[in-house]
Amino acid sequence: MHKCLTIMGLSFLVFSCSAQKNSTNRNIETKPKPITTATEKIVEKKHEVVSYKGVEFFKNNIGDITKNDNTTSYGSIVTAEPKGFKVVKTYFPSLAQNFRQKYIILHYTAIDDDKSILALTQRGVSAHYLVNDKEDNQIYQLVDENKRAYHAGLSVWRNDKNLNDNSIGIEITNMGYTVDSIGKKVFAPFNENQLKKVFKLVKDIADRYQIPPTNILGHSDVAPTRKQDPGPMFPWKKLYEEEKIGMWYDDATMKNVMMKSLSTFDSMKDKNTFIFKVQSDLQNFGYDIVPTGSWNTENMRVVESFQYRFRPENYDGVLDLGTYSILQALLQKYPGK
Repeated sequence: MHKCLTIMGLSFLVFSCSAQKNSTNRNIETKPKPITTATEKIVEKKHEVVSYKGVEFFKNNIGDITKNDNTTSYGSIVTAEPKGFKVVKTYFPSLAQNFRQKYIILHYTAIDDDKSILALTQRGVSAHYLVNDKEDNQIYQLVDENKRAYHAGLSVWRNDKNLNDNSIGIEITNMGYTVDSIGKKVFAPFNENQLKKVFKLVKDIADRYQIPPTNILGHSDVAPTRKQDPGPMFPWKKLYEEEKIGMWYDDATMKNVMMKSLSTFDSMKDKNTFIFKVQSDLQNFGYDIVPTGSWNTENMRVVESFQYRFRPENYDGVLDLGTYSILQALLQKYPGK
């Protein structure tokens, strides 16, 4: 029987809607595990739900975090009010639940701070958070974390599509890129105070929702043929090193792959079978790419997006030995789907 939990010291309460799992027909649900021992019995759970001014909260996890179960509600509990009947929480909460929030997706706005606020609050796009470019300590929240923001659009990562449904979107005020005289994209830098805000924000969200390294992404990761943000100036390696979150490759593994491939890469890189394998590796890692065995504008953009993230000093979309070696090192560290 679980210990009765009491929540005290709620000094600041945000009345927000908690994400709920979609209910399904009982006929197709897996049957509950039957009681198998004399000591196993249904128990009432008391004093675990806290009410404040008529709004209920449950701020503790009594689920098995190793199974990705979590009963914490970050916000108020949403409850039905069927006419003529009373919904009770005698057996609340079920252990078998977790969070809607599976991904964190980073963006840049490509416009200044004032225009970013206007676009993200008054137009047909939104994000959960906006990190301004001011030297202050403020981060703007625009959408309840339990609500669906419109930030990712058509998006794919590994086995998931339409990532607006299960992600937290963070926009960063940044002017994006310009194109120089030879057609190369030149990206604007982020200021250090901005990065500190982003790092701590991502850390907080990832810790609360148990978001794994492979699911902390840029917009260009989930929409590589049409998006560039947050671009090669965003320091993913620094985020990994300072906050221990997100993905980065092991340098020793990358160098080992490079040494083993050094004598054969140039002779293999243009062969259809090799290209097909590399494209399959990118797909297996998580990118939305269809292996064809040849390079074209669309699938080279996937390579370019990969380079924004993991090889920012060279993002020309051309597969070279360095890019190939980084990809292989990442697949060893973060096995694909």
